[in-house]
Amino acid sequence: MIANSSTLFRYISRAFMVNAIVMTLVLLGVTFIINTIELMRRASSYPDVSMKLVLEMSALSLPQFTQQLLPFAMLFGAIYTCWKLNKTHELVVIRAAGISAWQFLFPMMAAALLFGFFATGVINPVASIFAGKYEQMQNNYLRVQSSLVAVLRTGIWLRQPTENGYALFHSPAFEETEWKLSNVIVFFFDKSDNFVRRIDSPLAYLREGHWELRQALINNPDGTTARKAVETLPTELTARKIEESFAAPETISFWSIPEYIRIMEETGFPAIRLRMQFHSLLAQPFIFVAMILLAATFSLRPPRFGGAGLMIPFGVAVGFFIFFMESMLNAFGISQKIPAYLAAWTPAVVSLLLGMTALLHLEDG
Repeated sequence: MIANSSTLFRYISRAFMVNAIVMTLVLLGVTFIINTIELMRRASSYPDVSMKLVLEMSALSLPQFTQQLLPFAMLFGAIYTCWKLNKTHELVVIRAAGISAWQFLFPMMAAALLFGFFATGVINPVASIFAGKYEQMQNNYLRVQSSLVAVLRTGIWLRQPTENGYALFHSPAFEETEWKLSNVIVFFFDKSDNFVRRIDSPLAYLREGHWELRQALINNPDGTTARKAVETLPTELTARKIEESFAAPETISFWSIPEYIRIMEETGFPAIRLRMQFHSLLAQPFIFVAMILLAATFSLRPPRFGGAGLMIPFGVAVGFFIFFMESMLNAFGISQKIPAYLAAWTPAVVSLLLGMTALLHLEDG
C-alpha cells in the first residue's frame, strides 16, 4: 500500500509539474509577443534601436514576467491536471481505492510549495539581474530616466543636471521630514566628466526649485576657497522625483533585500516598498498552494455533470480576483495604511482559507 501511494504521489506530482511548466511557457510566449510589440512601438521614435535590441530587451524582461505569471500557471496547471484525471476516469479509480481529495491533491500542493521556494530563492535573484540589465538598456536606448539616487553603506549619492554638466551630492544621513541632508559634499563635473569644483556644507535643504546649502565652503577651480552663509543651487528635483528614482524593488535580489532595507533605514530613507517586496516573496509559495486548492474546488466535478467549459473562465476570474486583491493591498501597504507584512500575507492567507473551505464543502458536504 505504501509503495502504491508513493507511485501515485510521483505520478500526480509529475503530471502537475509538466502541465504547470507548459502553462508557464505558453503564458510567457504570449507575454513575449505583446511586450515585443510594445517595445517596437516605443523604439519607433529612435532610429538607432534595431530589431535585435528590441528582441534582446524583451527577452531580458521575461524572467521578471515569469514571477508574475507563475500563480496563473499553477492555477491553470492544476485545473488541467484535475480535468484530465477526471476525463480519463483515473480519479474514479483513485476514489474507489479510498483515497480522499486531500490525499491526491497533496502531491500537487507539495510540488507547488517546493516550486514556490525555488521561485523565491532562485528565479527571483536571476530575474533581478535581468531586470537591472533591462532598465539599463531602457536608459541607454529609449531615454528612460535613470535612477537619481544610490544608497550605499557610506551614505546616499544623488545626481542632478546643471547648466554645464552635472552635480553629485553625497551625504551620510538624511531626514525625510524636512528633506535635509547632513555633512553634504557636492562635486561638480562638466559634460565631459571633468571635475570642476566642490562645495562642502554641514546642512542642505531641498526647497522648491533649489537646494539651500548652509555655511557652504566653496572650493574654486583655481584653488581658492570662499565661505558663504547660504549658497543656493537651482534644481528641478522634488521630493516625489527623488522617492520615485530609487532602484525598483524588482531589481534587488530576495537575498539582498534585508541588507538593503537596513542601509536605507540607517541613511533615513523609507524602505516600505522593499519590505512589501520581501514579504510578498516570502508569501509566494503559499499563494501557489492556494491556487491548487482553488483549482480543485471547481475542476473535480465528475464529467457526467458537465460544466467543463466553465473551468477556464472561472480560473481566469479567480486568478484576476487574487491579482486585484494583491494590487489593492499592496497599495495600502506602500501608503502605510496597513503594515507591510499584513498587506503581503493577506492574499495568501485569504486564498488558502477560501480554498480549504470550498474543498471541505465539496468533499465532506
